[in-house]
Amino acid sequence: MSNTPINVKNPKIMAFILMFGTFIGLFGETALNMALSNIMEQFSITAATGQWLTTGYLLILAILVPISALLMKWFSTRQLVIGGLVLSLLGTILAALAFDFTMLLIGRVVQAVGTGILIPVMTSVLLIIFPVHKRGVVMGLMGLVITLGPALGPTLSGVIISTLGWPYIFWISAALYVILSLFAVVKIQNVSEITKPKIDFSSIVLSTFGFGGLIYALATMAAAPISSPGVWAPLLVGIIALLLFGVRQMKMDQPMVNLRVFKYPMFTLGTAMMFLGILMILSTGILLPMYLKGTLLFSAAVAGLILLPGNAVNFILSPIVGALFDKFGPRIFVITGSLIVVIANVMFLTVVSATTPAWQILVAFMILFFGLTMVMMPSQTNALNQLPRELYADGSAAMNTLNQVAGAAGTAIAITLFTAGQNGHLAVTPDATQPEVLAAGIKYAFYFITGISVIALICSFFTRKQSKGKETSQATVKTTEPAHKYSS
Repeated sequence: MSNTPINVKNPKIMAFILMFGTFIGLFGETALNMALSNIMEQFSITAATGQWLTTGYLLILAILVPISALLMKWFSTRQLVIGGLVLSLLGTILAALAFDFTMLLIGRVVQAVGTGILIPVMTSVLLIIFPVHKRGVVMGLMGLVITLGPALGPTLSGVIISTLGWPYIFWISAALYVILSLFAVVKIQNVSEITKPKIDFSSIVLSTFGFGGLIYALATMAAAPISSPGVWAPLLVGIIALLLFGVRQMKMDQPMVNLRVFKYPMFTLGTAMMFLGILMILSTGILLPMYLKGTLLFSAAVAGLILLPGNAVNFILSPIVGALFDKFGPRIFVITGSLIVVIANVMFLTVVSATTPAWQILVAFMILFFGLTMVMMPSQTNALNQLPRELYADGSAAMNTLNQVAGAAGTAIAITLFTAGQNGHLAVTPDATQPEVLAAGIKYAFYFITGISVIALICSFFTRKQSKGKETSQATVKTTEPAHKYSS
């Protein structure tokens, strides 16, 4: 199948609508991390309950994104984009008006459904409307959206919380969704292949129980040991359901998610690098706001500003790496970036304490994102470049699903280890101050994040540039979809 791009009137405007809509949704993943203490106090809930505002969001994304590959074969691009934006808008309004924790969580779930539609549509559409030689820059910008959204959440929300209050995180998002929805009605064109394959409800059920059970178990670990039935039972159900889901997809002529994308080595490696990168971003995204506010006693606004330079590095470097990717390929960036990420995490392990100067955290966070920016975009672009066009939707769904699992796992495991680290420190030093206990918990969690960064470094050495012409010649995966059935 040809990889020639589809001509649309305003590809840059379409890209902007999709990227900005996705950015607001991904910003929403971590925006409440900085407000968690405020929400816990207002609604009288524990940290383990409050973290469901983030984990629940990621849970919905992980359930919905695999189904997105099917949705893109049943509904037009316009229907999916406008529908995703409107659902996101309704969710933010519900959350902004929340009078209790349940209503806030429902609002988050509805917004997550909208975001879960937009993320894979963005990836698939950008690959279709831009030629291969422009993908480095385009995917650089998309990589910026995927990493900057959740990373910038605590920074921007810190300023909003200190000046206006946490509900305005949602009011501002709602206003932006309204503007984007109006633009989408006018500017979004249909580029999707409407084939309406048979809906396999067994696959949907297995996918939902698989990813849902896995993430629910990880999230529950923050409040209960793995020996608790509330942890091991959903974990076991999730693993069995995912295994059955995988077996079923491999046997179907028209699978819900074509897992044969993992037969392409660089796609598998790139997806693994993205998984590890997102896991680190979401882990630090929930740990550092707690550390800066709870241990170093900064206000939400100041804590957010301390993290701003790291986000600025990501913002500036992403398009640069994207442009250079087209010239130099992925290997040099992925290896160098992975090494820098290890150095940054070792710095966190070294400096985190109850009396750490703020500038040391600022510098370590900058270095972390300097490295992550060099890893994420080249890994993602090189992975998707190996796939033929008929597998873009499946590759996008598989990659984005695992990104959400990584985010949920990172958040849940970070909170679990943070709690374990605090308990361990109290057992050894029962008279420790609260800031010292918090710092010990944060440091303990960073041992895990550092270990993940070492695994990423090892994986990076296997990166190689996909040779020209292999995108289609290697495509051993057969598809029954017609090549040019684009809905208008």
